[in-house]
Amino acid sequence: MNDPESNPDTGSSNRQVWRLAWPTIISNLLFTTVGFMHIKIVAGLGTSAVAAVSTGHRVFFLVQAILMGVSVAATALISRAWGARNVSAAEGVAWTSLTLGVIVAATVSVPIVIFSAEVAGLFGLDPGTTRQAGAFIFWMAMFNVFSAVSMVLSTALRATGDVITPLWFLLASSLFNVLIGYSLAYGIGPLPALGVSGVALGGSIAASLVTVVFAVTWWRGWYQLRPPTELRIQRDTARQLAIIGLPSVVEQGVVQLAFLVFFALVAKYGTAPFAAYGIGMSLVSFPIVVGFGFGIATATLVGQQLGAGRPEQAIAAGWRSLRMALLAMAFISVFLLWNAEVLARFMIKDEEVVQLTVQFIYIIALCQPMMAVEFTLASALRGAGDTRYPLLITFLGIVLGRLLPALLFYKLGLSVGWIFGVMALDYGIKAVLLIRRFRAGQWVHINPAVSRA
Repeated sequence: MNDPESNPDTGSSNRQVWRLAWPTIISNLLFTTVGFMHIKIVAGLGTSAVAAVSTGHRVFFLVQAILMGVSVAATALISRAWGARNVSAAEGVAWTSLTLGVIVAATVSVPIVIFSAEVAGLFGLDPGTTRQAGAFIFWMAMFNVFSAVSMVLSTALRATGDVITPLWFLLASSLFNVLIGYSLAYGIGPLPALGVSGVALGGSIAASLVTVVFAVTWWRGWYQLRPPTELRIQRDTARQLAIIGLPSVVEQGVVQLAFLVFFALVAKYGTAPFAAYGIGMSLVSFPIVVGFGFGIATATLVGQQLGAGRPEQAIAAGWRSLRMALLAMAFISVFLLWNAEVLARFMIKDEEVVQLTVQFIYIIALCQPMMAVEFTLASALRGAGDTRYPLLITFLGIVLGRLLPALLFYKLGLSVGWIFGVMALDYGIKAVLLIRRFRAGQWVHINPAVSRA
């Protein structure tokens, strides 16, 4: 086991950024691969099944996005406490974050479980696709509490610099998720063939069992961040989590709701464009999660450096992470551009869906440099506790750069390719504003207090 004395995450060199980033990148790639495989599994059941799973994932991501607010706040507070070598404070934040995460997940999931069919109906899909999507959403929502436990525990360990433990558990979770999901989808052996529902049910059961093991081993003190000696919600910590996390909850809620609106707008063009959008997002998620991995590394390093009283190193960590994210995401994007049609045909045989998917990949791949800015520099601000400005930037990009132009193009009767194209304007607005905010440097003076007990 490590302690803060023997785990000095004090520099901001490329090596230290990479040491924190690569396990998180692999973890996020595994998470993305699960979504990718869910679509691949049901592709044999037809375009309607693909659209249903894409819809279900979008609703699931909305719940996850709300939980991300808790995770962002936990990262800021735990990394600060760990950088200041205040282990007891870090443990208290972790426990309070875990409790709040479970409460949030349960609160959000209950109405989704009850009204899963109605939620699926919001997308305006045909009755058969809506029915399948509703079943997928129901089973995913039933296990959201387990997802919350896994997310918060992983976040807490990463904030201390332990990025390997969450990786192993996600590897096991991903493997069993796909295997059991496939088995229940097609009825392997004695199992029933449940189709789209089987993917959600089987995958969720598998992931939840792995989460139970994760929680038990943490509870028994196997890792460098242990449960606190006094199991209580610290009011001061909860207040700080709310202050820091609420803007991120709102931000992620805005993002995911905007994506749902955007998703519904694409659905108005028919099932084929809708399926292409879902497949395209699953494919380009790979470079996206690479950037997200660098973002988590950036937030952790920035928080630890500020906690240790080294603002110059925090700034340097942000710029280094951005440069590395740009290189990594550009490399993967070139691969996607070069193999766009091959990948699209691997996912589905419908010719119309294939061509629309290729078009989508081309557009989103060109947005990768701007997305790298968003992932790294926005994470740097959040790691410092500056969560309000990223919220404002996200709102401006989503509304002015994506939704309003997309609605205008739809009203003008333009093709779905124009709808896909507005994403470049969204990411461009956010990139420009984030660079200006980061360069200004006021964010290094934010000092979120952490309970000392």
